[in-house]
Amino acid sequence: MRPVRALGAAIVFGVVTLASACGGGGGEKEAAAGGAVTVQAANGAVQIPEKPGKIVSLSPTHTETLYAIGAGPQVVAVDEYSTHPQNAPRTKLSGFKPNAEAIIGYEPDLVVLSDDMNGIVKALEKVGVPVLLEPAATNLDEAYDEIADLGKATGHEAEATELVKTMRADIERSVAAAGGSGDLTYYHELDDQLHTVTSKTFIGQVYGLFGLKNIADAAEGASGGYPQLSREYLLEQDPDLVFLADTRCCGQNAGTVAERPGWGDLKAVADGGVVELDDDVASRWGPRLPEFVKSIGDAVQKVR
Repeated sequence: MRPVRALGAAIVFGVVTLASACGGGGGEKEAAAGGAVTVQAANGAVQIPEKPGKIVSLSPTHTETLYAIGAGPQVVAVDEYSTHPQNAPRTKLSGFKPNAEAIIGYEPDLVVLSDDMNGIVKALEKVGVPVLLEPAATNLDEAYDEIADLGKATGHEAEATELVKTMRADIERSVAAAGGSGDLTYYHELDDQLHTVTSKTFIGQVYGLFGLKNIADAAEGASGGYPQLSREYLLEQDPDLVFLADTRCCGQNAGTVAERPGWGDLKAVADGGVVELDDDVASRWGPRLPEFVKSIGDAVQKVR
């Protein structure tokens, strides 16, 4: 499974819609016995050592956050799709088919994940391993709350607060610089089979910050949030901007897009409105989110 689908079960196939109902917001912390803290996550109140020294992350987004808030030295293992930062201790651990025995082998005092696949949360809790389940965010506030949760869980609360502050400021700056999109339309490509997102998804809401209109909202299958467009539909909609989030997985770029049948006549192709994104940056809801937002803002300014 390619990296963008590694967020896969979470972002591409719609698990994002489960997060808000599960909790995970606010990250309440209270004193607990033995110097531990209690963090409210999607799997309930989790008691964690005050500053865990052996953290296993099975979520690429949360791996990025752990390092961004200064908890990197505490991380002993991450899953196979945690590609950033490069010095993260990548292993063959899987977030999609997690193996409790393999995880326990690292003797973690905290496991962080975004999906409860194969009942892994209960399996780890059964042997006394604290698990922090922080599902894929469905909006910006949830993304910020999860960063706060990780900060409190790892002893880096101040750093997490500062990271959120910086992210907010960077995102607001990019949106303000774009100055509004008018009636610009866009298409966000997840893969070269024309899978995309609608405005109700986390990714779609990011584009919504600029007032862009999503051509996928009226497409067949749009109710699920991740429709697959037909070539005919996309050509008929003729979007002003095309954002490619499949440059790494599928080798797509402005040149390959222009060679697709009928695509050479699209406004986005003819007017330089094809934007090549980093698959990982465009599919994660963590510290590099402002980079994604800036790419959108720069594109709006270019074609407006």
